[in-house]
Amino acid sequence: MRKITVRGMFLILGLGLLLTASSMALAADLALTSVGQSPDAMMVMVVLKNLKVETDFDALMKPEAFSGYKVLVAVVGGSSKGLGAAGINQEQEKERAISLVQKARDEGARILVMHVGGAGRRGTLSDLFIEAVVPLADRITVVKGGNHDGIFDRLKAEDTPITEVETIRAVDEPLKKDLSDWGVL
Repeated sequence: MRKITVRGMFLILGLGLLLTASSMALAADLALTSVGQSPDAMMVMVVLKNLKVETDFDALMKPEAFSGYKVLVAVVGGSSKGLGAAGINQEQEKERAISLVQKARDEGARILVMHVGGAGRRGTLSDLFIEAVVPLADRITVVKGGNHDGIFDRLKAEDTPITEVETIRAVDEPLKKDLSDWGVL
C-alpha cells in the first residue's frame, strides 16, 4: 500500500510540474507594452485578461527583455505625466519603442499596434510615437477618432490592415481574431 502511495505522489508531482511548465510557456506568448506611457495599455491588459490571454505586461519593456514571444502588442498614446513618472523623456521613449519593436520583428514575432484613446489621446506627443512604430506594424487597431486625419493610413506599410472600432469595448473581437490568426488563442 505504501509503494502505491509513493508512486502516486511522484506521478502527481510529475503531472504538476508538467502543467506548471505548460502554463509558463503560455505566459510567454504575448508581450504588452506602452509606447508613450499613457494608461491605455492597462485598458488593453484588461481586455486581454477578459479574453483569458496570459500576458506579460511591462510598460517600459526593453529590447533585451523580449525573447520567445509570438506577439508584441504596442499600445500607443503619449502622456507627459506618464513619461515623467517613468523618469524618461519623449526621445528616450521613442528610441526604446523602436528598438523593442525592431527586436520583436527580428525574432519573428508579430507586431500589433493599438491606439485606443481615440481623438482625445491624439496630439503632438502621441503622433511622435505613432510615427515611430506604425510603419513596423503587422496589424493596427484604432478606436474611432484616433485616425480622423488618416495618420495611420499614411504611415502603415501598404499590406498592413487597419481595424477601426467604435470604442475600447469593441476591441475584443478584432483582438481575438488577430491573436487567433497568430496562434496565441
